[in-house]
Amino acid sequence: MRKFFIFSLIGIAVIAAIVAFIGFMQLKNTKSFSPEEYVVFEKDQLRIRVFYNRPSKKGREIFGGLVPYDQVWRTGANEATTFETNKDLIIEGQSLKAGKYSLWTIPHENTWTIIFNTEHGQWGVNSKGEPNRNPTLDVLKVDVHAVQQEQVFEQFTIEFQETGEDAEMVLMWDQTLVSIPFTY
Repeated sequence: MRKFFIFSLIGIAVIAAIVAFIGFMQLKNTKSFSPEEYVVFEKDQLRIRVFYNRPSKKGREIFGGLVPYDQVWRTGANEATTFETNKDLIIEGQSLKAGKYSLWTIPHENTWTIIFNTEHGQWGVNSKGEPNRNPTLDVLKVDVHAVQQEQVFEQFTIEFQETGEDAEMVLMWDQTLVSIPFTY
C-alpha cells in the first residue's frame, strides 16, 4: 500500500510538471509572436517608461477587425501596457500624477480615447477574452485624433517625440497613427 501511495505521488508530480511545462511553452510562444518592448523618454528630470508587447499585422485587418472599434483595447498584446512617470504630466489639459498606470485605449475611426488606470501588472484580457480593466480605477481619460497614413506599420509601436518645449507619445500600427501630446 505504501509503494502504491509513493508511486501515485510521483505520477501526480510528473503530470503536474508536464502541465506546467506546456503552460510555460504556450506563454513563451505567445511572447515570441508579440515580443516585449520598453520605451523610455528622458528630458531634464522627467523619465517616462512604457512596457508593452508588440503584435504584428500579418496581413490582418487591424482596427475595425482584430481590434474592434468602440471597445476597450489593452494597447498591445499579452499583459496590459504599463506607463510610468516620475513627474506629473499635463495631457490634453488634464493632470496625470507621477506614478505607474496601465494604459488602455478605445479606438474609434477618427479619434481614440486614451485611458490611464491605477491598476497595473495584470494580463490584458480575462478568461472570457474581455479587457482585464477595472473602470472604477481610471484616473484620466482623454480623446485624441487618429490619423490614417499611407505607410503600413507592420508591428505595433510606441515611441516618444519631442515637439519643441513639449513632447508626445505616438502609437503606430497598420496605417493608423495616434499622437498623445503632453507637457511636464
